[in-house]
Amino acid sequence: MKKTGAWLVVKALEQLPISHTFGVPGVHNTEIYDELNKSTNITPILVTHEGGGSFMADAVSRTSNNIGTLVIVPAAGITHALSGIGEAFLDGIPMLIISGGIRTDVNKSFQLHEWDMHSVLSGITKKTFKINSHQNIMATIFEAYNIAISGNPGPVFIEIPANIQLFKGAVSEISTYIKPENTFKIKTSQIEEAANIIAESKKVGMFLGWGAKEATNISIQIAERINTPVSTTLQGYSVFPGNHPLFTGMGFSAASIPASENAFKDIDCLIAVGTRFAEIPTGSYGAKVPENLIHIDIDKNVFDKNYKSKLAIEGDAKIVLESLLQELINRNIEKSDAQLIESIAQDKAAYYKEWSDFKFERVNPYHFFKNLRNKLEKDAITVVDDGNHTFLAAELFQNLKSKHFISPTDFNCMGYCVPATIGAKLANPDKQVIGIVGDGAFLMTGLELLTAKRNNLGIAIFVFHDGELSQISQGQEIPYNRKTSTEIGDFKLEGIAKAVGAEYLVIENDSQIHQIISTALDNAKNNKIALVDVLIDYKKRTRFTKGVVKTVLENFPFMDRVRFVGRAIKRKILG
Repeated sequence: MKKTGAWLVVKALEQLPISHTFGVPGVHNTEIYDELNKSTNITPILVTHEGGGSFMADAVSRTSNNIGTLVIVPAAGITHALSGIGEAFLDGIPMLIISGGIRTDVNKSFQLHEWDMHSVLSGITKKTFKINSHQNIMATIFEAYNIAISGNPGPVFIEIPANIQLFKGAVSEISTYIKPENTFKIKTSQIEEAANIIAESKKVGMFLGWGAKEATNISIQIAERINTPVSTTLQGYSVFPGNHPLFTGMGFSAASIPASENAFKDIDCLIAVGTRFAEIPTGSYGAKVPENLIHIDIDKNVFDKNYKSKLAIEGDAKIVLESLLQELINRNIEKSDAQLIESIAQDKAAYYKEWSDFKFERVNPYHFFKNLRNKLEKDAITVVDDGNHTFLAAELFQNLKSKHFISPTDFNCMGYCVPATIGAKLANPDKQVIGIVGDGAFLMTGLELLTAKRNNLGIAIFVFHDGELSQISQGQEIPYNRKTSTEIGDFKLEGIAKAVGAEYLVIENDSQIHQIISTALDNAKNNKIALVDVLIDYKKRTRFTKGVVKTVLENFPFMDRVRFVGRAIKRKILG
């Protein structure tokens, strides 16, 4: 039989958990778009920029069981999408990237978009493919999907030349996707050894990353059984309920809130699950990890990179933790600490009071996040960007469900929030989805709200507006005692709201927080876009900012540390 390549592409995609594709049609992929237009279960979404599309695809994968999928033009479409592809690659997020390609049936050079995309993408994808015949299309797409979701997940790229899309070619059959069997087997000896280490330890801590996102319930059972404080990475902030009495917050270094730092300071065993001990959650590697480190991860390449493990267990977090819990039960291993929960609660209350009592001239971040939590539904999805607001959220906002708080992490890309909020809403149409973004990050991708308007999406975007790139300006101010190139300047968010068809609201002070958040969420419920101008006050620095700057400075060579401190003092004295 003979079929066009585009028909085969869509026929393959329809067999996978794909609800939407994201991209911009061009001369090298119009045939695929025409076939997508006929699909009954995949909706192609036009974006304003492929970078926004890649963040949308990322959010689909993070917040649902579907895989985010791009259908973009070659060359420029790829370079525009690189930020979101890179974010997915470093954060371990599955993504399918399908691009058109130049014609391979003509003997001509210097074609439009002629460029070796694979050389560039090889560093930020798990694998790249170039289709050379109709017969390979469906099998390649199925293989790419399996690679994207297996092991440490990530993006996979497929180039499909325009002529293969457009013209019919012979295929022996229409392939059917068959999910591969999970052949992973747990080593019983390792589970027994982990239980031994736990039993012999005086106080155990749990540190959970994104890799534990499907293991929330089992993590709770283990934590309660052995009475362990639980902290998370930034990316994994959602994997343990924020209202659980054993949850302490993000990280456990001096860059963490006191509840975390204090609860973990005397542990002699750490169970780390689905985390790479990366720079952000360790407070620039300022976290003190005990010798008895039980490190569980699906990717063996993360073991012993930053902290030496006593026991490294390679495997799926949920499967390994289920086996570990059963071993603890079978051997009746339990631990108790009458003061732990009370101490965590007291430390949190003291820290929140510190924020509540602080004298702000504009909107107090603590009051904003407290009111927001009270107004949101329990299964609301919260999307943040990269910036000062990110760490305020990690310190002051309570998330309740796994995969319901997402943020850019290791690639740490600004501009994530607005498109990711759109992607999350498309993947979860029946849930509240809100975004919190700094003004600098908003300016990068804010016009993607046109995509939300075009698709009648009800979302609320809260823009923390202070006129600066505040996370970096504070990072400059402490060691340099001056700011450089971090002032954005004044702009009218109301004008942008009008341009994209959003409802404009403004919170100027604490007295307006309650009402404006309610109005914004009501607008979103009625399929409107609420763009909220939050005149935030960043006067009080987060523990994260202060802790990281201190840790980094302490790790400088002595004479350079003296030079930095001396320069800051001199500038302060001389103005």
